[in-house]
Amino acid sequence: MDTGVVIFLTDYGIDPLDLARAVEERGFESLFLTEHTHIPTSRESPWPGGGELPERYSHTYDPFVAIGAMAAVTQRIVLGTAVSLVNQHNPINLAKQVASVDRIAGGRFELGVGPGWNKEEMANHGVDPRTRTARMLETIEAMTTIWTADEAEYHGRFVDFDPIWSWPKPTRVPPVLIGGGGPTVLDRVLSHGGGWVPLRVPVDGLAQFGERVDELQRRAADAGRGHIPVSMYGAARRPEAIETYREAGVDRILFELTDRSGPGARDAVLAELDELGTLADRAR
Repeated sequence: MDTGVVIFLTDYGIDPLDLARAVEERGFESLFLTEHTHIPTSRESPWPGGGELPERYSHTYDPFVAIGAMAAVTQRIVLGTAVSLVNQHNPINLAKQVASVDRIAGGRFELGVGPGWNKEEMANHGVDPRTRTARMLETIEAMTTIWTADEAEYHGRFVDFDPIWSWPKPTRVPPVLIGGGGPTVLDRVLSHGGGWVPLRVPVDGLAQFGERVDELQRRAADAGRGHIPVSMYGAARRPEAIETYREAGVDRILFELTDRSGPGARDAVLAELDELGTLADRAR
Protein backbone atom coordinates (compact mmCIF):
# COMPACT_ATOMS: atom_id res chain seq x y z
CA MET A 1 0.00 0.00 0.00
CA ASP A 2 1.40 3.39 -1.03
CA THR A 3 1.60 6.31 1.38
CA GLY A 4 1.46 10.00 0.52
CA VAL A 5 0.50 13.34 2.02
CA VAL A 6 -2.06 15.99 1.13
CA ILE A 7 -1.97 19.62 2.21
CA PHE A 8 -3.76 22.93 1.98
CA LEU A 9 -0.62 24.68 0.71
CA THR A 10 -0.82 28.28 1.90
CA ASP A 11 1.14 31.49 1.56
CA TYR A 12 1.73 31.54 5.33
CA GLY A 13 2.94 27.95 5.66
CA ILE A 14 5.92 25.92 4.51
CA ASP A 15 7.59 26.88 1.23
CA PRO A 16 6.26 24.68 -1.60
CA LEU A 17 9.69 23.62 -2.83
CA ASP A 18 10.93 22.83 0.67
CA LEU A 19 7.86 20.66 1.16
CA ALA A 20 8.26 18.79 -2.13
CA ARG A 21 11.93 18.02 -1.46
CA ALA A 22 11.15 16.88 2.08
CA VAL A 23 8.33 14.56 1.00
CA GLU A 24 10.57 12.89 -1.57
CA GLU A 25 13.58 12.65 0.75
CA ARG A 26 11.49 10.83 3.36
CA GLY A 27 10.36 8.16 0.94
CA PHE A 28 6.70 9.04 0.54
CA GLU A 29 5.07 7.94 -2.70
CA SER A 30 3.03 11.07 -3.43
CA LEU A 31 2.15 14.66 -2.61
CA PHE A 32 -1.31 16.07 -3.35
CA LEU A 33 -2.61 19.65 -3.11
CA THR A 34 -6.12 20.94 -2.52
CA GLU A 35 -7.76 23.77 -4.45
CA HIS A 36 -10.03 26.73 -3.81
CA THR A 37 -9.82 29.67 -6.20
CA HIS A 38 -11.22 32.00 -3.54
CA ILE A 39 -13.68 32.12 -0.65
CA PRO A 40 -16.60 34.59 -0.79
CA THR A 41 -16.71 36.85 2.26
CA SER A 42 -20.46 36.24 2.56
CA ARG A 43 -21.31 32.56 2.62
CA GLU A 44 -24.40 30.51 3.45
CA SER A 45 -22.99 27.12 2.43
CA PRO A 46 -22.06 25.21 5.60
CA TRP A 47 -18.53 23.88 5.79
CA PRO A 48 -18.70 20.05 5.66
CA GLY A 49 -16.22 19.92 8.55
CA GLY A 50 -18.63 21.81 10.81
CA GLY A 51 -18.14 25.14 12.56
CA GLU A 52 -16.24 28.09 11.14
CA LEU A 53 -14.36 27.75 7.87
CA PRO A 54 -10.61 27.53 8.60
CA GLU A 55 -8.33 30.29 7.35
CA ARG A 56 -6.42 27.95 5.06
CA TYR A 57 -9.30 27.74 2.57
CA SER A 58 -8.79 31.31 1.39
CA HIS A 59 -4.96 31.20 1.34
CA THR A 60 -4.19 28.23 -0.94
CA TYR A 61 -1.69 28.39 -3.79
CA ASP A 62 -2.87 27.66 -7.29
CA PRO A 63 -2.16 23.91 -7.30
CA PHE A 64 -1.06 23.71 -10.93
CA VAL A 65 1.48 26.51 -10.61
CA ALA A 66 2.79 25.00 -7.37
CA ILE A 67 2.96 21.46 -8.78
CA GLY A 68 4.86 22.68 -11.84
CA ALA A 69 7.49 24.18 -9.54
CA MET A 70 7.53 21.07 -7.34
CA ALA A 71 8.06 18.86 -10.38
CA ALA A 72 11.24 20.76 -11.18
CA VAL A 73 12.84 19.93 -7.82
CA THR A 74 11.74 16.28 -7.51
CA GLN A 75 12.37 13.13 -9.51
CA ARG A 76 10.19 10.34 -8.16
CA ILE A 77 7.07 11.32 -6.23
CA VAL A 78 3.61 11.42 -7.78
CA LEU A 79 2.19 14.96 -7.75
CA GLY A 80 -1.52 15.64 -7.95
CA THR A 81 -4.66 17.45 -6.87
CA ALA A 82 -7.04 16.22 -4.21
CA VAL A 83 -9.12 17.70 -5.45
CA SER A 84 -9.28 20.28 -8.23
CA LEU A 85 -12.63 22.03 -8.58
CA VAL A 86 -12.66 21.62 -12.33
CA ASN A 87 -15.97 23.42 -12.84
CA GLN A 88 -14.22 26.64 -11.84
CA HIS A 89 -11.89 26.43 -14.86
CA ASN A 90 -12.34 26.85 -18.57
CA PRO A 91 -12.00 23.25 -19.85
CA ILE A 92 -9.73 24.17 -22.77
CA ASN A 93 -7.40 26.15 -20.53
CA LEU A 94 -7.42 23.45 -17.85
CA ALA A 95 -6.61 20.73 -20.36
CA LYS A 96 -3.51 22.67 -21.40
CA GLN A 97 -2.51 23.31 -17.76
CA VAL A 98 -2.78 19.62 -16.92
CA ALA A 99 -0.91 18.54 -20.04
CA SER A 100 1.85 21.07 -19.38
CA VAL A 101 2.27 20.05 -15.75
CA ASP A 102 2.27 16.36 -16.65
CA ARG A 103 5.03 16.87 -19.21
CA ILE A 104 7.12 18.96 -16.82
CA ALA A 105 6.67 16.23 -14.20
CA GLY A 106 7.61 13.48 -16.65
CA GLY A 107 4.26 11.70 -16.37
CA ARG A 108 4.03 11.93 -12.57
CA PHE A 109 0.81 13.95 -12.42
CA GLU A 110 -2.62 12.71 -11.30
CA LEU A 111 -5.75 14.84 -11.51
CA GLY A 112 -8.09 14.43 -8.57
CA VAL A 113 -11.41 16.16 -9.26
CA GLY A 114 -14.55 17.12 -7.40
CA PRO A 115 -17.65 19.26 -8.03
CA GLY A 116 -17.20 21.35 -4.87
CA TRP A 117 -19.43 22.17 -1.91
CA ASN A 118 -19.33 25.99 -1.65
CA LYS A 119 -22.30 27.27 -3.65
CA GLU A 120 -21.25 30.91 -3.39
CA GLU A 121 -17.79 30.09 -4.72
CA MET A 122 -19.37 28.26 -7.66
CA ALA A 123 -21.74 31.14 -8.36
CA ASN A 124 -18.81 33.53 -8.79
CA HIS A 125 -17.64 31.25 -11.60
CA GLY A 126 -21.09 31.11 -13.19
CA VAL A 127 -21.74 27.53 -12.07
CA ASP A 128 -25.24 26.45 -11.08
CA PRO A 129 -24.87 24.10 -8.06
CA ARG A 130 -27.75 22.01 -9.36
CA THR A 131 -25.72 21.00 -12.42
CA ARG A 132 -22.25 20.81 -10.87
CA THR A 133 -21.83 17.04 -11.21
CA ALA A 134 -23.02 16.88 -14.83
CA ARG A 135 -20.77 19.83 -15.68
CA MET A 136 -17.78 18.13 -14.05
CA LEU A 137 -18.30 14.97 -16.09
CA GLU A 138 -18.54 16.93 -19.33
CA THR A 139 -15.33 18.78 -18.43
CA ILE A 140 -13.52 15.46 -17.93
CA GLU A 141 -14.80 14.19 -21.29
CA ALA A 142 -13.81 17.38 -23.08
CA MET A 143 -10.31 17.44 -21.58
CA THR A 144 -9.75 13.79 -22.45
CA THR A 145 -10.67 14.57 -26.03
CA ILE A 146 -8.18 17.45 -26.12
CA TRP A 147 -5.45 15.25 -24.63
CA THR A 148 -5.95 12.45 -27.15
CA ALA A 149 -7.07 13.99 -30.45
CA ASP A 150 -5.05 16.10 -32.87
CA GLU A 151 -8.25 17.91 -33.85
CA ALA A 152 -10.44 17.86 -30.78
CA GLU A 153 -14.07 18.90 -30.62
CA TYR A 154 -16.76 18.48 -28.01
CA HIS A 155 -20.44 19.31 -27.99
CA GLY A 156 -22.24 19.01 -24.69
CA ARG A 157 -24.76 20.87 -22.61
CA PHE A 158 -22.16 22.85 -20.64
CA VAL A 159 -18.98 22.48 -22.71
CA ASP A 160 -19.14 23.13 -26.43
CA PHE A 161 -16.39 23.81 -28.95
CA ASP A 162 -15.70 23.10 -32.63
CA PRO A 163 -12.46 21.37 -33.75
CA ILE A 164 -9.34 22.85 -32.16
CA TRP A 165 -5.58 22.32 -32.15
CA SER A 166 -4.06 22.23 -28.69
CA TRP A 167 -0.58 21.11 -27.72
CA PRO A 168 1.34 19.98 -25.75
CA LYS A 169 -0.32 16.65 -25.19
CA PRO A 170 0.36 14.96 -21.85
CA THR A 171 2.76 12.02 -21.67
CA ARG A 172 -0.34 9.83 -21.33
CA VAL A 173 -3.93 10.52 -20.33
CA PRO A 174 -3.40 11.57 -16.71
CA PRO A 175 -5.30 9.41 -14.21
CA VAL A 176 -8.50 11.21 -13.25
CA LEU A 177 -9.33 10.42 -9.63
CA ILE A 178 -12.97 11.03 -8.73
CA GLY A 179 -13.41 12.52 -5.27
CA GLY A 180 -16.37 11.95 -2.99
CA GLY A 181 -18.25 9.38 -0.98
CA GLY A 182 -21.89 9.86 -1.86
CA PRO A 183 -24.29 7.08 -2.88
CA THR A 184 -23.66 7.50 -6.63
CA VAL A 185 -19.92 8.19 -6.61
CA LEU A 186 -19.02 4.69 -7.83
CA ASP A 187 -21.06 5.31 -10.98
CA ARG A 188 -18.88 8.34 -11.73
CA VAL A 189 -15.67 6.49 -10.94
CA LEU A 190 -16.63 3.72 -13.34
CA SER A 191 -17.84 6.01 -16.12
CA HIS A 192 -15.21 8.77 -15.98
CA GLY A 193 -12.50 7.89 -13.49
CA GLY A 194 -9.16 6.19 -13.34
CA GLY A 195 -9.32 6.07 -9.55
CA TRP A 196 -11.37 6.97 -6.48
CA VAL A 197 -10.57 9.42 -3.68
CA PRO A 198 -12.93 8.83 -0.72
CA LEU A 199 -12.71 11.36 2.09
CA ARG A 200 -11.84 10.57 5.72
CA VAL A 201 -13.64 7.28 6.22
CA PRO A 202 -13.46 6.56 9.99
CA VAL A 203 -11.63 3.42 11.02
CA ASP A 204 -14.77 1.97 12.60
CA GLY A 205 -16.53 2.35 9.24
CA LEU A 206 -13.88 0.59 7.16
CA ALA A 207 -15.62 -2.77 7.14
CA GLN A 208 -18.64 -1.24 5.42
CA PHE A 209 -16.35 0.84 3.23
CA GLY A 210 -14.55 -2.33 2.17
CA GLU A 211 -17.86 -3.60 0.81
CA ARG A 212 -18.04 -0.53 -1.44
CA VAL A 213 -14.50 -1.14 -2.65
CA ASP A 214 -15.44 -4.75 -3.42
CA GLU A 215 -18.46 -3.50 -5.35
CA LEU A 216 -16.29 -1.06 -7.30
CA GLN A 217 -13.78 -3.71 -8.31
CA ARG A 218 -16.50 -6.23 -9.14
CA ARG A 219 -18.31 -3.75 -11.37
CA ALA A 220 -15.02 -2.74 -12.99
CA ALA A 221 -14.29 -6.39 -13.83
CA ASP A 222 -17.79 -6.85 -15.22
CA ALA A 223 -17.18 -3.84 -17.47
CA GLY A 224 -13.92 -5.31 -18.73
CA ARG A 225 -11.75 -2.92 -16.77
CA GLY A 226 -8.77 -3.69 -14.59
CA HIS A 227 -8.23 -2.80 -10.95
CA ILE A 228 -9.30 0.76 -10.05
CA PRO A 229 -6.96 2.33 -7.47
CA VAL A 230 -8.46 3.75 -4.26
CA SER A 231 -6.67 6.64 -2.51
CA MET A 232 -7.94 7.43 1.00
CA TYR A 233 -7.85 11.17 1.78
CA GLY A 234 -7.25 11.96 5.46
CA ALA A 235 -6.03 8.58 6.72
CA ALA A 236 -6.05 7.95 10.47
CA ARG A 237 -2.67 8.28 12.15
CA ARG A 238 -2.82 5.10 14.16
CA PRO A 239 -0.56 2.09 13.58
CA GLU A 240 -3.45 -0.33 13.99
CA ALA A 241 -5.37 1.47 11.23
CA ILE A 242 -2.79 0.71 8.55
CA GLU A 243 -3.63 -2.97 8.17
CA THR A 244 -7.34 -2.17 8.34
CA TYR A 245 -7.00 0.14 5.34
CA ARG A 246 -5.15 -2.58 3.47
CA GLU A 247 -7.83 -5.16 4.28
CA ALA A 248 -10.50 -2.76 3.05
CA GLY A 249 -8.86 -2.64 -0.37
CA VAL A 250 -7.23 0.79 -0.15
CA ASP A 251 -4.26 1.19 -2.49
CA ARG A 252 -2.92 4.52 -1.20
CA ILE A 253 -3.39 6.41 2.04
CA LEU A 254 -2.97 10.18 2.15
CA PHE A 255 -2.16 11.77 5.49
CA GLU A 256 -3.41 15.37 5.69
CA LEU A 257 -0.66 17.64 6.99
CA THR A 258 -1.56 19.99 9.82
CA ASP A 259 -2.09 23.64 8.95
CA ARG A 260 0.94 25.59 10.22
CA SER A 261 1.76 29.29 10.27
CA GLY A 262 4.47 31.60 11.49
CA PRO A 263 8.26 31.37 11.64
CA GLY A 264 8.20 27.80 12.94
CA ALA A 265 5.89 26.42 10.25
CA ARG A 266 8.64 24.82 8.19
CA ASP A 267 10.28 22.99 11.07
CA ALA A 268 6.91 21.84 12.41
CA VAL A 269 5.91 20.33 9.06
CA LEU A 270 9.27 18.60 8.67
CA ALA A 271 8.91 17.09 12.14
CA GLU A 272 5.38 15.95 11.27
CA LEU A 273 6.67 14.29 8.11
CA ASP A 274 9.29 12.46 10.17
CA GLU A 275 6.55 11.11 12.46
CA LEU A 276 4.35 10.09 9.55
CA GLY A 277 7.30 8.33 7.98
CA THR A 278 7.13 5.64 10.67
CA LEU A 279 3.53 4.92 9.69
CA ALA A 280 4.50 4.88 6.03
CA ASP A 281 7.06 2.19 6.80
CA ARG A 282 4.28 -0.01 8.21
CA ALA A 283 2.22 0.42 5.04
CA ARG A 284 4.97 -0.69 2.65
